[in-house]
Amino acid sequence: MLARGHILFEDVPGVGKTTLSHALAKSLGLGFRRIQFTSDLLPSDVLGVSVYNPQTSAFETRPGPIFTNVIVADEINRAPPRTQSGLLEAMQEGTVTIDDRTLDLPKPFLVMATQNPLEHHGTYPLPESQLDRFLMRITIGYPDDEAERRLLTQTYSIDPVLDRLQTVLAPRQLVQLQNRVEEVEADPAIVDYLMDIVTATRTSARLRMGVSPRGNIALFRAARAYALTRGRTYLVPDDVRDLVVPCLAHRILPAGASGTTLDIHDAAAGILETLLEGVEAPV
Repeated sequence: MLARGHILFEDVPGVGKTTLSHALAKSLGLGFRRIQFTSDLLPSDVLGVSVYNPQTSAFETRPGPIFTNVIVADEINRAPPRTQSGLLEAMQEGTVTIDDRTLDLPKPFLVMATQNPLEHHGTYPLPESQLDRFLMRITIGYPDDEAERRLLTQTYSIDPVLDRLQTVLAPRQLVQLQNRVEEVEADPAIVDYLMDIVTATRTSARLRMGVSPRGNIALFRAARAYALTRGRTYLVPDDVRDLVVPCLAHRILPAGASGTTLDIHDAAAGILETLLEGVEAPV
């Protein structure tokens, strides 16, 4: 969120993706909406629509649920491509166009999308253009034994837990922190290191598609935000290296890729790890 980016959660149902999103929004005092993506969902169901008002003899804009701070696009790959593409402008520009009107979305604005990597029936794979809009693709995974035991013995409903959450940061303060990310300094050697990693993806024979300039910028922004959370105002190589897989694996396409999206992502992550070994980090 500090990097002003969107997140794609690719994980099995029931591991807490929506709950995490709701908890994040509440702890930051942000508006929150969950949209269940289905095969019959229309772009207007997400973005809004113009409606004729017979009393005023004019069209009125009725904003859709996307007009909030944090959107959970649940099972985004179940919606048809036309509806998925309706998010592109919002994710990239922070605006929504309804008919001939362009409306600004609230700031900050974050899309947290989820998809089940193991299902194919009734799904529409996200196109590369939309995948590239996500700053990171991450998984939550199953909790360890001790954490799951506490879930069984101490938590009967997640709602009371969410009700007890306190706001720890005002939206205005979050925007200030986002602005501070832009002030994190990057030595030219660190920038060259990042560029070498990206270039390696574009020249590798193991990849059909390397990282785009948008992906390059995303990794840089994420690394600067990561450095700020570690209490630094400058980048070190580990800030870049630690985020290569989360920020880039969903943006590349392994040669001969097949299987589930999880299989493809694992293959992409493995290739990135190998490429990293061949790129010399600055001292």
